[in-house]
Amino acid sequence: MSGPLTGISVIEFAGIGPGPFAGMLLCDLGAEVIRVVRPGGPNPLDIGLFNRGKRSVAIDLKKERGREIALRLITDADILIEGFRPGVMEGLGLGPDICLIHNERLVYGRMTGWGQDGPLADTAGHDIDYIAVAGALGAIGEVSPVPPLNLVGDFGGGALYLVVGVLSGVISATASGRGQVVDAAIVDGAASLTTMVHGMLAMGTWTDRRWDNLLDGGAPFYATYRTADERYVAVGALEPRFYAELLAGLGLADTDLPDQMDREGWPELRERFAAIFATRPRSEWEAVFAGSDACVAGVWTLGETASHPHLEARGTFVDVDGLIQPGPAPRFSETPPSTPRAPSEPGGDTRAVLIGRGVVDADEFAVLQGEGIVP
Repeated sequence: MSGPLTGISVIEFAGIGPGPFAGMLLCDLGAEVIRVVRPGGPNPLDIGLFNRGKRSVAIDLKKERGREIALRLITDADILIEGFRPGVMEGLGLGPDICLIHNERLVYGRMTGWGQDGPLADTAGHDIDYIAVAGALGAIGEVSPVPPLNLVGDFGGGALYLVVGVLSGVISATASGRGQVVDAAIVDGAASLTTMVHGMLAMGTWTDRRWDNLLDGGAPFYATYRTADERYVAVGALEPRFYAELLAGLGLADTDLPDQMDREGWPELRERFAAIFATRPRSEWEAVFAGSDACVAGVWTLGETASHPHLEARGTFVDVDGLIQPGPAPRFSETPPSTPRAPSEPGGDTRAVLIGRGVVDADEFAVLQGEGIVP
């Protein structure tokens, strides 16, 4: 693997959701990511794509010798990622206090929903709960709040903030020689993502009601419309000159309409726009607005998007052993990432990693196998 993070070593303790996705992002950009899994096969909740490019080591962490081997593996790592509830790693004897004794430059990334402390820290939750408390969920939807998949919480507020945190920790450790713990809570990251909306609330340019604002579907010129073929188009004509191009494309340029920013006139505008968009299929509207600045785009499904001409031209999707999937992002001019490798079988790299990195020799590995600590 190549990329800007070549030379960075990451130990990821197997989990689900944002932790593995963060590990995938680091691996995509060239870091060596070694995923520590439990012996006995894959987790049925695991998303295989998240493990692309990683090496997989199976160690029984419930046994003292297994924990000792894990600590040896951590000794030379730059980053550790774990996504368990608070206290689980400490219970295994692999908490940050112990690991930082063995590797004082280690950046110990902790991925949780509620964080390492606070009244909810020890309770269960999912993406929808974290973004509910953070205020993001309450702002999305028309009548009832609508979950935006798990993009805002798990992956936006969780994985991306964890990646920013651990890479910031590596930069700090390079200067100081000392690692640290990164407490990446999804609820914190999701709240951070709402900073712009909080700013607009403070300025009085946003109401605390769903479907009532410029960017939440309330404005008819920033919304989606059904087309004649039961597809949709997305309209984002916020600026006056973009709005003028929207009206021109809809044949409304010389029509007597309410002013764009007249909220009282928004229902009429929405009705007019909806009636016109319903007269043609999505592809025709894409052709009408092709090359314009009206900010109109067809709404493509997940199954279609890899064949979108723009994404095809940019190579946004890649083929990994016959499976089409989003490629590494962002782009780098001097250190471009390579195409990801397919995921390893769970535990499939155990021998190669432990012996190759000098964690054990062949004789000790055979003993560990005999004790059922490694496969």
